[in-house]
Amino acid sequence: MNIHPIVAGNWKMHKTRNEGVSFVSKIKNRVLDKVEARVIFCPPFTALFSIVEAIEGSSLSVGAQNVYFEAQGAFTGEISVEMLKPEGVEYVIIGHSERRRIFGESDSLINKKIHAVLGGGLIPIFCIGEKLEDRKANRTTDVLKIQIESGLEGLGAVDPTKIIVAYEPVWAIGASEAASVEQISEAHASVKSILAGMFRDDGNDVPLLYGGSVNEKNAAELIQTKGVDGFLAGGASLNEDSFCSIIEQVSNFYKR
Repeated sequence: MNIHPIVAGNWKMHKTRNEGVSFVSKIKNRVLDKVEARVIFCPPFTALFSIVEAIEGSSLSVGAQNVYFEAQGAFTGEISVEMLKPEGVEYVIIGHSERRRIFGESDSLINKKIHAVLGGGLIPIFCIGEKLEDRKANRTTDVLKIQIESGLEGLGAVDPTKIIVAYEPVWAIGASEAASVEQISEAHASVKSILAGMFRDDGNDVPLLYGGSVNEKNAAELIQTKGVDGFLAGGASLNEDSFCSIIEQVSNFYKR
């Protein structure tokens, strides 16, 4: 399957609605029709629907940073797939390490969210990644296998056009530098092998992003790393010049 490279920006808890709309409008004017990468903005909920309107008519897309697995009910502070989809949201980040670590999200909860997102016609950006102590103990592959098999449990098959996996080593998120090319290549090979073991050729065709201190200085090298189909960027997605540079480098240097 021919995979188009992806650049997703996870804004986390940054940018007001007005700031987000202004930012996206500038990006749209700079990259529209000039790049091959699929570009996804994942803003806070307060800016989500305004940004959907701001990118209308373009090839840009919008994703939410979280969702609950129930359709409705007494779940204070939560939002459902059924609330997101009619508003033009196409993607949802699921399983980010900050959700796992700070908010205590378990593999079981993440699995329920993935089923809800897929069942509701949205595309999950399923995040996985090991902690520093896991890597030092040579448990990276074991951790990734548990996260993937638990998160995707109950799926008899996957459509590689309807799911994205993002490998984000926890120790590299917000760090001074990304994981090395060798570390990323090995981890992505493990992820591809695990997915292929579960879903055969479809598993091998699932787009696999790297996240963890991606920036305009290392994007060209990292996107040429075997098995890397794009990025889930954090801090670098908040700056107009750096994000545009990453998008352009991914479009220019990606090779399947």
